[in-house]
Amino acid sequence: MRCFLATGRAAVAICEIDQRRRREVAERYRLTGSFASLDDALGQPFAAAVVATPAPSHVPLATRLAEAGIHPLIEKPLSTSLDGVDRLLDTVRERGVTAAVAYVYRAHPALAAMRRAIVEGRFGRPLQLVVVAGQHFPTYRPAYRETYFADRTAGGGAIQDALTHVLNAGEWLLGPITSMSFDAAHRALAGVEVEDTVQGIARHGKVLATYVFNLHQAPFELTLTVVCERGTARFEYHRQLWSWMTEPGSEWTREATEPLERDTLFITQANAFLDALGGASPLCPLDEGLATLRANLAVLRSVEEHSWITLAKEPEA
Repeated sequence: MRCFLATGRAAVAICEIDQRRRREVAERYRLTGSFASLDDALGQPFAAAVVATPAPSHVPLATRLAEAGIHPLIEKPLSTSLDGVDRLLDTVRERGVTAAVAYVYRAHPALAAMRRAIVEGRFGRPLQLVVVAGQHFPTYRPAYRETYFADRTAGGGAIQDALTHVLNAGEWLLGPITSMSFDAAHRALAGVEVEDTVQGIARHGKVLATYVFNLHQAPFELTLTVVCERGTARFEYHRQLWSWMTEPGSEWTREATEPLERDTLFITQANAFLDALGGASPLCPLDEGLATLRANLAVLRSVEEHSWITLAKEPEA
């Protein structure tokens, strides 16, 4: 609500079944309306909607919106299964609506700048990706015990709630994950049984990747390093910059962004979605959000089966 209003480009209403929460938000912001049910909301001429419900309901709600000709921005992950996804894809295509998935790291200017450099071939062919990330969940998400995070079937656990962000970022940089093997466990978070520590190896086509992630360490950090033929590029979320090195033994060349406020990335994401309604490319199109959903499910399966999972045939070139 707050971030779409901050664009200055949208009149915003809320659809919320919790009466107390609906009234609270409607009073806090100047909204054009508030609705207790989706049926009531669909009676009004809205152009777009944000689906910010528990993950298992994302696809059916987005499908209803698309059927009504409303453009959906769907919170991550796209879902917790592939059930109904084909119907959503067909409906989006038939109705001609724009659908996107809200992977907000794609709104980060430093990550976007690093991606442009890699895609343009500035450092040559990518060879390896190394991702190291972690945070102290009780500090940054103190209500985690009472939310969907505590239930994997609701989209909870470190894999679907948090690792999915960096999987999507890796796929944005290098293309879809084609194979993987992951391990995960509950190691530290009090009051829940879902995994809080994940590590694995993967391939993005020919590119080898390593992902290491936890939700209980003191430092808040996210580092994505892409090693290429003629240089290495690194994105550091916690430092709000990206950097590169092309000569052995030299210093990193750093390119920082303007300091980001709490809502900056989400306002950027909102503006990008509104731009997409006018014909621009969404930050994360539906098909790319689906690719990350397949990766999420493959990670979960790999953890359960202690196996190597192949998602797609590795390209020959």
